[in-house]
Amino acid sequence: MKPSLLLGLLLSLAFGFYIQGQDSAISFGTEIGFDVLLSDSKAKKSTLRWINVNTDKDTWRTEDDLLICSGKPIGVMRSAKQYENFILQVEWRHMEPGGNSGVFVWSDALPDPKSRLPGGVEVQMLELDWVNLNTRDGKKPPIAYVHGELFGVGGVKTIPDNPRGERSKSVENRAKGKGEWNAYTVVCVDGTIKLSVNGKFVNGISKSTIKKGYLCLESEGAEIHFKNLRIIELPIGVTSQNQMVKMVE
Repeated sequence: MKPSLLLGLLLSLAFGFYIQGQDSAISFGTEIGFDVLLSDSKAKKSTLRWINVNTDKDTWRTEDDLLICSGKPIGVMRSAKQYENFILQVEWRHMEPGGNSGVFVWSDALPDPKSRLPGGVEVQMLELDWVNLNTRDGKKPPIAYVHGELFGVGGVKTIPDNPRGERSKSVENRAKGKGEWNAYTVVCVDGTIKLSVNGKFVNGISKSTIKKGYLCLESEGAEIHFKNLRIIELPIGVTSQNQMVKMVE
């Protein structure tokens, strides 16, 4: 093959991979720096980009101001960049009884082959009927399970504010059911997370062994909608290399 033809073929392949990568990215939500937020200048927001990790092309789609997740197959999409200290605000609603989802913070974005979910700290988003549809030995799981539990996944260890085993449960039940919007504010600073559910802080963990990583939105079997997702980046802390996840290629 002539060098010119080989070069053309390589450029075509590279361009094709680039287009494919662009097609797989979803734009949803906004990001703003804390210093910009406090300055006198007009706060400039940037749009967040999300990368499909291990779900189908039609698992995630945007409609107007909504991000819609079909829930199938189980898996995640990740933020294009990593975050350390930040405030995450997001509204979500389940569209099916017993729906399951969540957001992973400080995540490695590397799904386990069996669970199809990554490591990190999960901020759980469950529909209220989940406890009724998942009885074990004739007993319902604790109702607090569906009101914003926090827990480490994939080897990430945390200290729960309100222990239920290794997990932390909310001290007040505030989540709303199918078709109703829930508002989460998740404050993540130096290995500590505080969760507000519908306007009130009710849960938290501390001393997470990982303090910097990706955000991952979870698809786990049922349709869920997201809106008004915003990240406010806070100043970085003293975080060692082994407290950060590796960059994903």
